[in-house]
Amino acid sequence: MLKLQTNHFAAIKRHGEDTYPAEGCGLLVGVNTGDVREVREVFRCANARSDSPQTHYAIEPAEVARIQGQVREQGWEIVGIYHSHPDHPAMWSPTDLEDACWTFCSYVITCVEKGKAGATRSFVLMGTNEDDKSLLDEEIVIG
Repeated sequence: MLKLQTNHFAAIKRHGEDTYPAEGCGLLVGVNTGDVREVREVFRCANARSDSPQTHYAIEPAEVARIQGQVREQGWEIVGIYHSHPDHPAMWSPTDLEDACWTFCSYVITCVEKGKAGATRSFVLMGTNEDDKSLLDEEIVIG
């Protein structure tokens, strides 16, 4: 389960709208108790994909490391990654699964249709290796 405050949920949607027609992306940090990932802060990241930002995203490793260092002082960790799908459903793509590497983290996808954020879904990455990894539907609790 992914727990988001109302303002965090709104920030994710707004980021997708702000970056449309490119994919917006960022990191969710907070506390991971195994079954529940509770978000304490949302970090907007730059989409490092200059070749196809309308259909792909990437977050620079240096940006991930900087955010990890910043939140570690508070006892937090990265609990999820979010990105938007411009004019495409809030469902993971084969590329999203292929690129996913943070096991037991949430992968949040927001559909942005013609610049307006719509459905948002979350998936958790499961598996022990590349052969058996999968993204499973995850409940989002807002409040």
